[in-house]
This record gives sequence, structure tokens and C-alpha cells, in this order.
Amino acid sequence: MKLYLLWPLLLLLGLSGCSSNSAYRTTGELCTYDAAGDCSTSFLQIAHQGSDKEYRLGFIEYDDQGTARSPARRTQLLDHYLELAARRDVLLLTFVHGWHHSAKPQDTNISKFRQLLEQVSASESRDSAAQKRQPRAVLGVFIGWRGDSIDLEYINTVTFWDRKNTAHEVGRQGVTQALLKLEELVNVRNFIDENSPASTSRLVVIGHSFGGAVVYSALQKVLTDRFVDSRGNKNYQSVAGGFGDLVLLMNPAFEALRFAPLFHLSQQECRRYLPEQLPKLAVLTSETDYATKIAFPLGRSLSTFFESHRKMTRHYCTRPGSTGISEVTISQGSADRTAIGHFEPYMTHTLSAKAPENQKADFDLLKAYQYWSAADNTRPGVFSTVNITSLQRTTAHNPYMNIKVDKQLMNGHNDIWGRDIVQFVSELIRMSTTPKAVYEQMQK
Repeated sequence: MKLYLLWPLLLLLGLSGCSSNSAYRTTGELCTYDAAGDCSTSFLQIAHQGSDKEYRLGFIEYDDQGTARSPARRTQLLDHYLELAARRDVLLLTFVHGWHHSAKPQDTNISKFRQLLEQVSASESRDSAAQKRQPRAVLGVFIGWRGDSIDLEYINTVTFWDRKNTAHEVGRQGVTQALLKLEELVNVRNFIDENSPASTSRLVVIGHSFGGAVVYSALQKVLTDRFVDSRGNKNYQSVAGGFGDLVLLMNPAFEALRFAPLFHLSQQECRRYLPEQLPKLAVLTSETDYATKIAFPLGRSLSTFFESHRKMTRHYCTRPGSTGISEVTISQGSADRTAIGHFEPYMTHTLSAKAPENQKADFDLLKAYQYWSAADNTRPGVFSTVNITSLQRTTAHNPYMNIKVDKQLMNGHNDIWGRDIVQFVSELIRMSTTPKAVYEQMQK
């Protein structure tokens, strides 16, 4: 068969397999979710109402140009959450999915995000009772976009680079605005009455795969600006700023060179961070994530073939008691071709599973607050199911963590919902969102 005769067939195949280019969540009334299959078209839901696992879940969907599919629905959701946050403190979790996923009702990322919201809600119920404070309402936002442009299995693997470009576009064009609105929402009680006790509302943003690229593209400039602005007299004597209370990227698919300004900015002059500094950005990448470990650099090698790169001389900030600073040479070319989680010079920690006999039944919140950075490897592990180990490249409590994850915890690109890793994420969220007054009381 002549090659030109194949083009109509390939075009027909592509058109017949195109992923849906319309919204999945179009029903506006608050829907009560009790079991799988409920609220399949609703963009505003409440689950387990009246129980200690109650949460609300809303959906915001974007097209390939980063425009909200329905600005009216987005506004309705934000207004609903704003009204709640004006009356009581909230815990707001936002999840951005990645490749091969969307906001369709049967998507597995949605069901797994629901489980995380349940776990956070149950933890908040227990913690608030133990800490003698009002429980915060748990709110979820699922940001959906076309994670595939072709729905045909196996054939859709060719969409990797098409979807990478779309992820950056969605992040820059639409998601930045949405995330900033969500951050305003958790601060609304402080705006309403500045004389009232400080709000304990908190915001966590999670992105997976190209969803990590969406989040980082949306927040890269914000994170850099916040970090610079929060430096007291430019000497790091104040708590370093970030976005919300924690940004968590799971197997993110973007190049390490995008992370370089933030990584090196946090290392300038090796100034020490205050003891109350908490993490602001945590990147978790499986050592067996071959989508970002192998496919990603192959594609970047082609797309950066004609670009010019050079070597950069930078430094690590080693632990107290050693020389303090060690020089390191960074290859721009390598950083531009390698995904952030596989670029060895920018790795700060490793994460491994604890043996079952060493796992803890109870999570010690105060110890986690004090020793989360693992800067002193003589300290016992503070998380219940995992060991986090510092590579001694940054000063203690540097708020930007790039963590290599053992395959026992995350095995491959999509394995981000295992029991131990979800437990670690849940504990990291608890640590990052606990009110400051609670820590102060614990230390008395």
C-alpha cells in the first residue's frame, strides 16, 4: 500500500479517538455523595455529611488554552467556599491530575483524592478534639483538564509531548488565577476582622505528573517572589514564604532547569532558617518512574537540540560542623533535559519504607515539626511509616525539598496512592496545616 493512502485512515483513526473536549461536571446544585456513582455530573458535592469524615468536593475544568470551561460554575464554587470560609476555618486541598486523566466521573484520581480527603477530615476531627479547638471544615477542589488528546489505549502514548505543552499553558493561563483566588479564600477571616484571633484556615496544593507541571507553571513566579519578599532585611531571619501552606508535586513531569532559580535562591549565602520554618514545596519522585526518567529526557533532547547551554558554578550548604559550603558544577543542558525528580544535583532527600516492626502506631506531631528536615541524621525518624534522609546539601529547614522515593513506596509513574505514601502525605499535610498556637502550646 502506498504511504499517501494511509493518511486518510490515520486521520479517521485520530478523529474517532479524540478525547472529549467538553465539560464533565455541569450540574450546579449541591449534591450529596454517599457511594461511587453518585453526583456524576455535579461540580459541587458534600460527602459523609454529619460524620467525622465529612468533606466537600468541587470541580473546576479547563480547556487546552487554559480557559475555564465555565467561568460561571467556577465562580459559583468559589463563592460557596468563600461563604463557608467566612464563617468558620477550613482546610482546603486542591488536586491537579496528570497524563491520561480528567474530571470524568469514573477517573481513578477522583476516587483516590476522595480517600485522601476522608483521611484528612478524620485526622482533623481527632486533632481538634485533642487540641481543644473547633474542627476545620475540609474542602476539596479537583482541577480537571484534558490529560489526553486521544482516548485510544496505547496509541495515546504519543500524546506525551502534546500534553506537556498543554499542561504548561493551562498552568500559566488559568490555574494561576484560580489558585490565587483559593489562597484569598483561606485568608478571608483575617480580612473581615483583623482584631479577631488569627485564622487557622490552611491551603495545600497537590499536582501529579503533568498536573505537577500545571501547578509549577502556575506558581513558579509566585513562589520566587514570595521567597524574596519574606526575607527579613534580605538575611533569611524571617520564615521563608511560599504559596498557601504546602505545595506537593508527585512524579512531576517538568525539567529541572525550571526549578533552578528557586533551588539556588534558597541556598544563597547558606543563611540558617528559623526553627519554626515549615516545608513550602515538596517534590516526590519514584526511582522507577520511567515516564519521567527515560521518555522525558529522550523527548527533551529532540526539542532542545538547537538550544545553547553552559555550565553553572553553584554551591551546596552542608551541615553545621563541616566546611559549610561545597562547590558544585551544574550542566544547564542536563538540567534542561532531565525531569526535576531525576536530576541528581538538585535532590535534597531520600524516602524509604520503614520495616513493619519499626513503624509507629502514633504520629508525634511536635517531633515532626522540629525535625522534619532530617538535617541531623542522628535523630530518630519522625514519620510513622517512612524514613526521610537528608543528603546534606542544604541548611536545616530549607523549605524546598526534592525527594527521591524508593520503589517500595512508589513503583512507577502512577503509583502515588499506596498506603505508606498516602500516610506520609497525610502526616506532611497535618504538620504543615496545624495552627501555630498549637505548636507553641506543645513546647511550653
